[in-house]
Amino acid sequence: MSGVIKALGLVFGDIGTSPIYTLTVAFLILEPTYENVLGVLSLIFWTLIILPTIQYNFLAMNLSIRGEGGTIVLSEIFKSLSKSNKTKAFVTFLALIGVSFLIGDGVITPAISILSAVEGTAFIPGLEGISQASMVFIAIIIAFTLFLFQKKGTEKVSSAFGPIMCIWFLSILVIGIHSVFLNPQVLKAINPYYAVEFLMHNGWKGYLVLGEIILCATGAEAMYADMGHLGAKPIRKAWAMVFFALFINYFGQGAFLLKNPQVKNILFEMAFNFSSFLYVPFLILSLLATVIASQAMISGMFSVVYQAITTRIMPMLKIDYTSKELKSQIYIGSVNWFLLLAVILIMIDFGSSSNLAAAYGLAVTGNMCITGLLLVSIFFLKRNYYAMLASIFIIFVDFVYFSSCLYKIPHGGYWSIILALFPFLTMFIYMRGQKRLYRFMMFMPLDDFILKFERVYETNPKIPGTAIFFIRDKNKISPYIVETMFYHGIIYEDNIFLSIVIRPDPFGVTGYFKENLCKGVRVFEIQMGYMEVVNIEEILRENGIDERAIFYGLEEIIARGHWKIFAFLKRVTPTFISFFRLPSRKLHGVLTRVEM
Repeated sequence: MSGVIKALGLVFGDIGTSPIYTLTVAFLILEPTYENVLGVLSLIFWTLIILPTIQYNFLAMNLSIRGEGGTIVLSEIFKSLSKSNKTKAFVTFLALIGVSFLIGDGVITPAISILSAVEGTAFIPGLEGISQASMVFIAIIIAFTLFLFQKKGTEKVSSAFGPIMCIWFLSILVIGIHSVFLNPQVLKAINPYYAVEFLMHNGWKGYLVLGEIILCATGAEAMYADMGHLGAKPIRKAWAMVFFALFINYFGQGAFLLKNPQVKNILFEMAFNFSSFLYVPFLILSLLATVIASQAMISGMFSVVYQAITTRIMPMLKIDYTSKELKSQIYIGSVNWFLLLAVILIMIDFGSSSNLAAAYGLAVTGNMCITGLLLVSIFFLKRNYYAMLASIFIIFVDFVYFSSCLYKIPHGGYWSIILALFPFLTMFIYMRGQKRLYRFMMFMPLDDFILKFERVYETNPKIPGTAIFFIRDKNKISPYIVETMFYHGIIYEDNIFLSIVIRPDPFGVTGYFKENLCKGVRVFEIQMGYMEVVNIEEILRENGIDERAIFYGLEEIIARGHWKIFAFLKRVTPTFISFFRLPSRKLHGVLTRVEM
C-alpha cells in the first residue's frame, strides 16, 4: 500500500489536477446544453480509457529495460531489435523530439496548474473583486518559492506528497459523488454513443473542442516515465483508484453544469456549493496538489536531462546531488532557472489559466504520438501483432488529438513549439557537433602509439605512482595523451587508460581491468546504466587504484559558420570531469586546438 501512496504523490499530480481546468475551458467555446455536456463527458471518459489506461498503463508499461520506462527507453528497446542503421538514426531523432516536447510540457504544467488553483481565491467571500493581475502575481510568488526550494532537495518533504494527494483524490471523489447523486442522468455518458453523436452534431467545433478535452489526459506519460522509481504494480493499482476519482469528479462537474449553466469555474464553484465552510481548506488543498504536480514535473525534468547527458545527446551541465542517501535526488541549476523564467513569462503573457489552455496540449499530444509510433514499431519487430493492432488504433487517436491541437498554434500554442525547439536544437547541434569534432581530431592509431610508448617508456625517466588518462576508444589514442606523454615527457610508472561506457539499460555499474595494452599501460573500463549516478573515485578505490594524477582532454574549437554555435555550447558548459565529481587537486586538463 505504501507504494500506491507514493505513486499518488510522484506520478499522478499532473493528471490529478486536470479537473481544475479541463471542463471549464472546454465550455468556453460550447453552450452547456444537455447534449453537449453528455458528449464532452463521454469523450473525457473514453479518452481516459484509451490514452492513460491502454496506451501507457497496458501497452507501454509492458515494455521496459530493468523496470525502467520513458521515451529514451523505448528508443533503446527499438534499437536493440532493429538491424537498420538508418531506422535507428530516425528513432534517435524521434527520441530527441519526444524529450524536447516533454521539456516544453514541463514549463506549461506548473504555470497552468498553479494559476488555475490561485484563481479559486475569487470565490472566497470578500475576495470576489480580486483582480486577475493580483492572482497572476500570487501564482508567480508560489512558482518562485517552489523553484527556489529545489536546490535544497525534496527528500524531506516528498514523503508527505502521497498522503496529500490521497486526500486530494478523496476530496474530488466525494464532491463528485455528491453532485452525481443530485443529477445521476450524467452517468449515461459512459456510453460512447454520446461521444460519437457530439462529434457528428458539432462538426468542426466538436473537432476543435478535442484540443481542450485532451487536457484531461495530460500527465499520463508520467506513469511510464516514472515506472523505474516505483515499479509497474503500484502505479497500476494507484491508477485504478485515480481513474475512478477523476471519472466521478468529471461527471459530477457535468451534473453541476447542467443545473448551473452560468458557472465560470466549474470545480471551485461546485466545491463552494458543496460546503462554503470547507471551501477554503479545499482551496488550500488544491494549491498543495498543484505544487506537488509541479514538483513532480520539475524532478522529472531533472531526470530526463540527466538521461540525455549520460546518453551523450545533450551537453554536460552542472549537477548537484541533494541527498547522500538517494542518488536519484539531483538538482540542475541551469534547467531549474530556465524553467522558472519560462513559467513566469508564460504566466505574465497569458494572464489566466483559460488563456493558457490555448498553449497546452500540443507538446503532450506530440509526445503521445511519438510514443505510439515507437509502440507500433516495437510490437511489429517483436511479432506481437495483437498489441501492434491495438497500438495502431491508439496512434490514430493520438494523431486526431494532436491535429486538433494544431489550431492552438496562433493562439498561444507557438509557445509549446518555442519551448520544445530550444532543447531540441541544443541536442541536435551538440550531437552533430560532437561527431564532426571527433572527425577533425588527430587521433593516433593504437599500433603506432604502442610502438612509440614502449620505446619512450624504456628510455625516459618515469614519475613514481599511477596516472589516469580518460579515453573513449582504446583503438584511437586521443591527441591530449600523445601531447602529454611524448611532447611534455609526462610518463608515470603505471598509466591507466580509463573508459566509461554507457549501457543501453538504465541501472547497474561494473568496473574492471581489461587486457593490458603494453608494459606500463593498463585499461580500466567502467560500464554504467544511463540513469546511474556513479562515484568514480569510489570504484577506483574498490579496484585497488590509488592515482596521483588524472589527465583529461579539453578542446579549443576554432569554428566557422553555424558550427560556432557548437563551439559556444562547448565553451559555456562544464567538462565531463565536473559531471563525475573527481578530486580537483588531482585533475590536469590538457588543451588541444581543433579547427572545424
